Parts: sequence; structure tokens; C-alpha cells
Amino acid sequence: MEWIFEPDRKAGDDVAAGEVIGRIREGAFVHLVTAPAPGRLGQVRSGAGTLAEPVARYEDGGGIFARQQWPVRRPRPFRRKLPPVLPLVTGQRVIDFLFPLVRGGTAIFPGGFGTGKTILEQTIAKFADADLVVYVGCGERGNEMAELLEEFRTLKDQRSGAPLLSRTIVVVNTSNMPVAAREASIYTAVTMAEYYRDLGLHVLLLADSISRWGEALREISSSLEEMPGEEGYPTYLSSRLAAFFERAGAVETLHGAIGSLTMILSVSPPGGDFSEPVTQACLRTTGVFLMLDAALAHSRHYPAINWAQSYSLYAAGVTGHFAARVAPAWGEMQRRCRELLQREETLREVAEIVGAEGLQDGDRLLMMTTERIRNEFLCQNAYGDDAFCAPERTAAKMAAILAFHDRAEAGLKQGLSLDEALAGGT
Repeated sequence: MEWIFEPDRKAGDDVAAGEVIGRIREGAFVHLVTAPAPGRLGQVRSGAGTLAEPVARYEDGGGIFARQQWPVRRPRPFRRKLPPVLPLVTGQRVIDFLFPLVRGGTAIFPGGFGTGKTILEQTIAKFADADLVVYVGCGERGNEMAELLEEFRTLKDQRSGAPLLSRTIVVVNTSNMPVAAREASIYTAVTMAEYYRDLGLHVLLLADSISRWGEALREISSSLEEMPGEEGYPTYLSSRLAAFFERAGAVETLHGAIGSLTMILSVSPPGGDFSEPVTQACLRTTGVFLMLDAALAHSRHYPAINWAQSYSLYAAGVTGHFAARVAPAWGEMQRRCRELLQREETLREVAEIVGAEGLQDGDRLLMMTTERIRNEFLCQNAYGDDAFCAPERTAAKMAAILAFHDRAEAGLKQGLSLDEALAGGT
């Protein structure tokens, strides 16, 4: 197959390592051809050619090719790493509002069987505010990967209108493949993600699931007769995971562009036991922890993210961004939402003893408000119009719920009954 090369430099130019000498267009993407080493260009071609032919040559005869070869276990170079400050909008209210992600950050969501890990990950892949998505099915069932490919081929990207598959790279590793292929699958995916990051794109890497990668690592270590660690996993499990997470980040590339690589990994702890080694190793290095709760999943609450146990280390940094760009009261609404949910946890124990009728009117109002927060705000339908919620709509929904609570609370302070206060608060 031939590709059209558009040169930016000409013969006789001096180039530095990583400097762009031309580009090749592929649909919506522009591949940058960079110099692998410093030197002076002796020849630069233009027009159609195959990837086996050099697009330029140095004066000493060395060729510069459009294709790149890179060992997948070695991180690709960059000029400098930048602090991750810009939010990655997922369209999931519970994530964007309470536990935000950032471009260049890392996140994990562990959960037992049936808690919605795959659905949540695929939903984020559909709607996340990223230029490119790399989805790796690490030991997934073959029918799930086939369904994903078919669905992404037919669904449209809400930003460009093109099929979702046109901005998605799928690394398919099914459960019947060798364990060595499973162990290598996430490295193959992250290297491809780094390549597109180096083009100045914002890339999202999704892996389902990292636990199966850990199991493959355990089998390989056992075959090599290495000293086992906790639960049979190799002693270097934590360091391998930490080195993998380190490849995420927002960077300035060698040619001066700004790109980012964000990682979201699902974890499948056996029996939902979060104390097992893979989950604990991920917790030491990740920036966002989204705990998938089996009780919420069984009650048909999606996404089943436990708002009491989850956390985001990026929340304080991106609140200012949302306050400046979306709603000035974003931080205050976030604080009040957390406070109401925490107070409800305490009240729930009392209500189970004395009953809802035994609570004071103010406490009953609190229970009603938090029920609205859970059912109307934190809960979303992954297959309906509510599957994606923009930050502006997220802020409007929370503002409406808090305004209802404030009006009803004001009525109670004026001496009205709860029913009368609710009639004025709707």
C-alpha cells in the first residue's frame, strides 16, 4: 500500500533527533515523520511511496522511514513531563463531579463479578473526551470482544460523526490465547498509545482487566521457577505495575507538541477481595480509585461506584477548572453533595432502628434529598439518552436538587410541616 508523504524539510537542512521532517495523512490523523538522530539531510522525497521505502536520507546514506520500530517494554522518550491539570470528561456524573479524572492521570475500578466493569469501561471508551482510545481486552472472552468491535463499528462519535472505531485501537487478547501473549498485550497497547501521544494527541488507554495480566505474570513466573511472593504472585509484581503506570502522563514531545496518555484499568479481584495483591499494588500508584460495589450493582444502580469508599487525588486540582469554565459554584456544590451523602450514612443506621417516621422532619428531608441524588444524579442509563452527561448538564442537575433541598429546608425553619415544605420546594 502506498502513502502520500508531505515533506516539511528539504535536502541540506540540519535536523535534530525527534524533529519533524514531514507528515503522512491517514483519515483524521496526521502521522509525523521524525528524524531518529541528528544530522544533515542529503535527500528528501515527496509523494506516494510504501513504508518499506525511506522518505529521506542523511548525507551519510542512512535512511529515515515513515514506519517506526520500538521495543514495547521501553517507554518512548519525551522532552519533559507536565503536571496533569486538565480534566478528562467521561460523561459519567459520579466520576466527573465527585471523582474527576485528568488528562495524563491514572485510575482503577476494582469490582467483583457482575459489578459492571466491562460496561463502564466500554461506556467511557464511547464518550470520553479523548482524541484516540486504545482498548485492550486482556484475557477477555471472545464474544465480548466481537460485540465491542461490532458496536464500535456502527456507533457514531458524538464529536466527529465518524464511526467510533475510526478513533479506537482495539488490542484483542482472548482467554484462549497463550499466557505470554496476555502478559505482552498491555505493553503492546501502551506503546501504541505513546506513539499517538507523541503526535500531540490526548490518548486514553483502557485495559480489561489488569488482574488477568497479573495471573499471566504469575503463571510465567511459576514456569520459570522463580521465588513466589504473596498468593503465588512474583515478588516484582508491584514494581512491574508501578513501571507500567509511570508511562501515563501529560508530556511535551521531542518536537514541542503537548500530548497526554491517560490510563483507566479495571481490576477483577477474586471473590471481590480488595486486599489481594494486584488491587493493593495498583492502589499504591493510581490517582483515582473507583470502587464498584456489588450491593449497588445488584440493586440495578449503574454505575455501581461506591461514593463513600472511592476517591480522586485530582479533585482539588480540577475543581477550579470546572468553576471557571462550567459553573462558579462547582466546588461548593461538590462539597455539599459529599456532606449530604455522609450525613445520610449516619442517619440510615438510625432509620433502620426507629423507622423513617421516627425521624425528625429535617432528617426525613435529608433522606429524600439524598435519595434524589442517588437515583437522579449518581445513577445513569448506559443505553439511553442519559449515557453521556456534559459538565454543564451535570452542574444544572445538582443545582436543581440542592435548590429543592434549600427551599424545603427554609420552609421547615418557618414552622411548616414536611409535606407543606415539600410542596413549596418542588
